[in-house]
Amino acid sequence: MSRTQSITFKKLVENHFASLYRFAYCLVNDEQTAGDLTQHTFFLYANKGATLPPGVKVKPWLYGTLHSEFLRQRGAPDPEFPLAPTTAAPIAKPEFIAALDGPSAAAAFAHLDEVLRAPLALYYLRDLTYPEIAEALAVPLENIFARVAEAKLQFKKILAGRTAPS
Repeated sequence: MSRTQSITFKKLVENHFASLYRFAYCLVNDEQTAGDLTQHTFFLYANKGATLPPGVKVKPWLYGTLHSEFLRQRGAPDPEFPLAPTTAAPIAKPEFIAALDGPSAAAAFAHLDEVLRAPLALYYLRDLTYPEIAEALAVPLENIFARVAEAKLQFKKILAGRTAPS
């Protein structure tokens, strides 16, 4: 790697490490594994980044690569997402919403169907647009809209079914 490439790579890591790590953590809910996935993604970019075709956007490539590595490590391909009829989500109890903090929200997020976690995490991190999420996850754009909507609904149901901590 030349000095210019090294500086560019360092800048890339500085700009994207934190959000890529948060995405990995949303997928695996484990700090060590999230860190390993994030580092491995940057390792892959360091080895393959120079060979990417012109016009490939780096940010969606990083998220897509991390997601692919996550699926590969789990030994499970991304299943087709069957759309269930949408029903109104129950409303979470006000006392629970008032007591909701980061760790309890993360715990509830971990209960989402696995296929819904990645698009919702990317949606709430606000680092990628819907088309970029579709590109990163190699899923048609209309499926991303459906997955985010279904994930929001499922998350609300999970929160509504919880009781407020004492």
